[in-house]
Amino acid sequence: MGTSMHTTADGTVARKETYDLIASNKVEGTSVYDRAGERIGEVHNFMVDKVSGQAAYAVISFGGFLGIGEDYFPLPWNQLSYDTSVGGYVVDIDRNRLDGAPRYARDEATDTWRGSVDDYWARPVLI
Repeated sequence: MGTSMHTTADGTVARKETYDLIASNKVEGTSVYDRAGERIGEVHNFMVDKVSGQAAYAVISFGGFLGIGEDYFPLPWNQLSYDTSVGGYVVDIDRNRLDGAPRYARDEATDTWRGSVDDYWARPVLI
């Protein structure tokens, strides 16, 4: 596959994708859709476990206008699947379940949010 980074003529480092790797700056801003093809929002950023180095959550932003009034909700990374046909991530989660998920205003997350997020997504879906 070759290298994922190389130095350009002006000395900056260019970030390229490989088959199974993508640069973090390319993930941020990527649209997220539900299985019906409805756009839910976009990846605002993602949270990486400091010890394992694994992506733990994608923080999805939605609502608001020009960044004002947006909500952010952490979604377990393993809930997202990249779909080349839509050029974004797809989640197989019912809209009602997403609407009930813990969410935060910009810069509102605290050290305690992970517990509530883990608890919410670990709960079985009641039909």
